[in-house]
Amino acid sequence: MLTFLGFAMIATFLVLIMMKKMSPIAALVLIPALFCVFAGQGAHLGDYVIDGVGKLAPTAAMLMFAIVYFGVMIDVGLFDPVVRGILRSCKADPVRVVVGTAVLAAIVSLDGDGSTTFMITVSAMYPLYKRLGLSLVVMTGVAATANGVMNTLPWGGPTARAATALKLDAGDIFVPMIPALAVGLLCVFALAYALGLKERRRLGMLALPGGADPQPVTVAAADSAAAAETDTSETGPAASGRNAGPRSGAASGAASGPASPAAGTAAVGFQGLDPRRPTLRPRLYWFNAGLTAALLTAMIMELLPIPVLFLLGAALALTVNFPHMPDQKARIAAHADNVLNVAGMVFAAAVFTGVLSGTGMVKHMADWLVGAVPEGMGPHMALVTGLLSLPLTYFMSNDGFYFGVLPVLAEAGAAHGVSPLEIARASLVGQALHMSSPLVPAVYVLVGMAGVEFGDHTRFTVKWAALTSLAVLAAGMLFGII
Repeated sequence: MLTFLGFAMIATFLVLIMMKKMSPIAALVLIPALFCVFAGQGAHLGDYVIDGVGKLAPTAAMLMFAIVYFGVMIDVGLFDPVVRGILRSCKADPVRVVVGTAVLAAIVSLDGDGSTTFMITVSAMYPLYKRLGLSLVVMTGVAATANGVMNTLPWGGPTARAATALKLDAGDIFVPMIPALAVGLLCVFALAYALGLKERRRLGMLALPGGADPQPVTVAAADSAAAAETDTSETGPAASGRNAGPRSGAASGAASGPASPAAGTAAVGFQGLDPRRPTLRPRLYWFNAGLTAALLTAMIMELLPIPVLFLLGAALALTVNFPHMPDQKARIAAHADNVLNVAGMVFAAAVFTGVLSGTGMVKHMADWLVGAVPEGMGPHMALVTGLLSLPLTYFMSNDGFYFGVLPVLAEAGAAHGVSPLEIARASLVGQALHMSSPLVPAVYVLVGMAGVEFGDHTRFTVKWAALTSLAVLAAGMLFGII
């Protein structure tokens, strides 16, 4: 009964948010509360929620102060050179822009923290996507999938959990997996290239006026049918007519005269990062860069808990860059919407995870899936583990999978002579999909900063992330790693 209710609760949640019948926050709260009553455990709902909130409170605190910190860094101009560099290298080519998004997300993911990766990636790429009219859901999908592959780094979380759960060395798990993970990363770049080509066909080759500085740009959009097919988020005005050939910027667009009905042009003013905004602190640039580098280094070295590091970093950044109290209040108020949305989403997710764990639904679902594995598949438990890692890490937290399910899978594999190391490596392949799970707080930072509906992101990303995970699994088997 609990197994059925668990799957039904997850399916109901996903259907409602993808069909946009409920907001993610409302769905994360109301649906598990309803199913808790269906399970006959409504009297314990309060205990489950408090337990879930207690477990996710450090994550919520980390995200709150991380948003404030990186918001201040964006305000003072820390990432402006990055944006200008990307603009110069991408040259308004949609293919270069999307591939650049994947490369940037993969590089920043080296710090092992998804929220930080998404904040930096979105802050750098968002103005360019908006200016060119590119699909924002393409940006979130590529960034999430790239981060999911890189999330398997030993300090990223899953590898350490697998090593702890099975009492293995993290290096023994991760190092042999590098070739397979490299294949996964290549798949992400190939996906980015393909999506970039699709965006190029939709928008054509674009040109930015005056080099890299953010200015309004004239964009000729593709026909509305193609735009609707490619873009499931708000990416700017579209005009009918098929593009053919390069397009000029605002200056040449203005000189060309009125557009014909068959091939209209729309003037789209996307300001992005204003190079003259009053919050810029050019004299403090190297202080802010050094502070950010020190913060990320301390995070990787685990000198202090991540929430504490971001709390200290946000306080120091505000004090040094905005020494006057009214200015500090203004900066906090400027980022209050993002803080409230993300923190609210995390605490709403605590209801969902609390009910899943407290009622025993997660355990029953995992036991049912493991028990459904045919006896003849015993010698192939590494393959089974890799396949199960996709849905299980999507529908439950990494802690639940690695500490609750993985030991059971490893025990079943050991009975058929399958090494725990192979089981542990196979358990990592689902991370590309896991990073778009509704139970991952960082994904709400991604979609919130990008202004993308979570349902749109899910519908667009899941299929590509699942294919990437399967590519990692196939490469692992081909190379004899799994």
